[in-house]
Amino acid sequence: MANHQSVAAASAAAAEAPAQYLTFALGEEVFAMDIRTVREIIQYGPMTAVPLMPDFVRGVINLRGAVVPVIDLQSRFGRPRATVDKKTCIVIFDALREGERVELGLLVDAVSEVIDIARDQIEPPPNFGSAVRRDFIQGMGKVGNRFVIILEPDKAFDVTEMAQLCEASQDSVAA
Repeated sequence: MANHQSVAAASAAAAEAPAQYLTFALGEEVFAMDIRTVREIIQYGPMTAVPLMPDFVRGVINLRGAVVPVIDLQSRFGRPRATVDKKTCIVIFDALREGERVELGLLVDAVSEVIDIARDQIEPPPNFGSAVRRDFIQGMGKVGNRFVIILEPDKAFDVTEMAQLCEASQDSVAA
């Protein structure tokens, strides 16, 4: 019985343990994503544009021999394309497509830091007033006296949905 209680206590402690998030800036807003999905952060560099892609697909990069699509996060959120400057970075992360892991790059204005946010400090996404689609948001993390928008990568960077948008973009050009 004591062993069962200690397992339950350990599970409860793990559920209460803060999760780590990579924070990054888009304009004046601070966003975050679970650090466990992030592979690496690289400087903005040469990119190959791909014809007939939607605006949010900035291009592809060669990452150690692999072709990695780069998503302009500003554009994916329905805003004007990001302006590249010396702080612009590409966050390489894992996404799922039909059960397979796919590497994608996110073009962000600047990477900030890795922070801990306890689960009890995360509020549900707002029903209104957000500049980002509600289903793209996992929650709003309370950090000090501000909120950080925690992204839901499986929704915001749904590779299948983005592929459908690419096909629709190509179909509209062909028509």
